[in-house]
Amino acid sequence: MTSLDKPTAAQSTPDQDTQADRAVTEAALFEAFGGVRGMVETVVPGLLFVTIFTINKNLHVSAIAALAVSLVLVAVRLIRRDTVKHAFSGVFGVAFGVVFAMMTGNAKDFYLPGMLYTLGLALAYIVTALAGVPLIGLILGPVFKENLSWRTRNPGRKKAYTKASWAWGLILLGKCAILFPMYWWADTTKFGWVLVALKIPPFLLAVYLTWVFLAKAPAPIDVFAEMEAEERAEKERKAAAAAQSHPEA
Repeated sequence: MTSLDKPTAAQSTPDQDTQADRAVTEAALFEAFGGVRGMVETVVPGLLFVTIFTINKNLHVSAIAALAVSLVLVAVRLIRRDTVKHAFSGVFGVAFGVVFAMMTGNAKDFYLPGMLYTLGLALAYIVTALAGVPLIGLILGPVFKENLSWRTRNPGRKKAYTKASWAWGLILLGKCAILFPMYWWADTTKFGWVLVALKIPPFLLAVYLTWVFLAKAPAPIDVFAEMEAEERAEKERKAAAAAQSHPEA
């Protein structure tokens, strides 16, 4: 092998490019879905609710404890100046659950708003995939700095987003198929523990499949970089035109 055949520091091999693309995909998925901390914040309120209710059967204490820990999680993020969108969404979900349970007096209704949200989200993934505007693409497009360029300029990426949206929709529908029947016939503690157990695994499966589909897809088109390049080119054209119209004496 000659010196020309050897990769230099300025060159990258196809394997390195693939690894870099996968690393970017992993980072984007963690950012979009909250990562490990976001999963913990999603599980803790429901886990606390079902634990306390299993011990003392007190709906009010269980609901207040779940809401309180959600608020604490948000406060911690605010103090540390971290992203709060996932924590805030958790607080709203817990708050709706508390209101439902308090109004009906049925502890299982604490979980009902989240179940209805999951069902609606599943249908949204499937409907948007059928419509050719997969929801997962709308969510991840800005994260990858490609916005909606995948719709018309990157068909391979659109196909990957469509597959991922189908995966999310079907996985969430499967989760609903387990939970809704249990809502009607299972006792509160058994239902609560099953629901907590189903918080993370379906989510991880959907994220993993999304990563698989996107890792095999073409790289995203960085529309922000394109706009910046166009702005620089426009400034250079204006500068050149000004120089031509005002030549030096």
